[in-house]
Amino acid sequence: MKELLKKLVKFEIRIRKNVNSQMKGSFRSVFKGTGIEFDDIRSYQYGDDIRTINWTATAKGHDTYVNTYKEEHDQQVMILLDVSASQYIGKDVRKIDVSKEIAAVLALAAARENSQVGLLCFSDQKEKYIKPHKGQTSVYNLVSSIFRLKPKSLKTDLNEALKELNNVLKKKSLVIVISDFIDSSFEGNLSTLALKHDLIVIHVSERRETIIPRLGIIPIFDNETQQTLWVNSSSRKFRESVVGIFKSNRDILMNVCKKTNSSYVHVFCHEDYVIKLIELFKKRKK
Repeated sequence: MKELLKKLVKFEIRIRKNVNSQMKGSFRSVFKGTGIEFDDIRSYQYGDDIRTINWTATAKGHDTYVNTYKEEHDQQVMILLDVSASQYIGKDVRKIDVSKEIAAVLALAAARENSQVGLLCFSDQKEKYIKPHKGQTSVYNLVSSIFRLKPKSLKTDLNEALKELNNVLKKKSLVIVISDFIDSSFEGNLSTLALKHDLIVIHVSERRETIIPRLGIIPIFDNETQQTLWVNSSSRKFRESVVGIFKSNRDILMNVCKKTNSSYVHVFCHEDYVIKLIELFKKRKK
């Protein structure tokens, strides 16, 4: 665990240095949009974020009103991590390994900025929940929990996890969702989460989910159902179906993020995810 922690801290420092060296301002600004509380309402002005519209006040009056906020000293960061069986796929490097490392690196980065950091790991049930806390000891315990966790269920229910998080979070937070998003009907609760909070979506994939080799009749083991299926990998219909599911979910994620002004980043298992995170944070500083 000590060696892993050293590696993660090294990655966190690498991200911080790259962002600070190429952009004005401190690394703290990558967490913009978090740590604010309701202050008052006023009339809508051109350029205001549509997420701040107060629909109740707008419906009662003859104008469009928006909520105004004041910054809090204690920012809150919540990480939603997919630990379902579909994540345990990958050659040499699995999706779950990359997802856990990203979650840990971001937790360390947030804690260093004096944020309260929390965690919700999910499959088709709540596997681990850690209430947001501040401090190095708390974040080290959180990181340890991520890597020691052994999920009780193999299945996935992203929609239920998003709903749970919507119920748990009482104040505006930076929410980081890390998953392979191999599920369906989750866009509604994802949109709700994005409208209430500052959302970052990190989509982790394995290249074989987008490029299917022509190997004829082959067995495919489904981690979630624990069943082996025989498929014709040379079949055009099968290949288009597999790639179609990936593209469909990616498009859903990108559309939700675009409409709600949220952040989206896609990472393949064998990519240097640190570079992707650096690019993400540079965009968030603009």
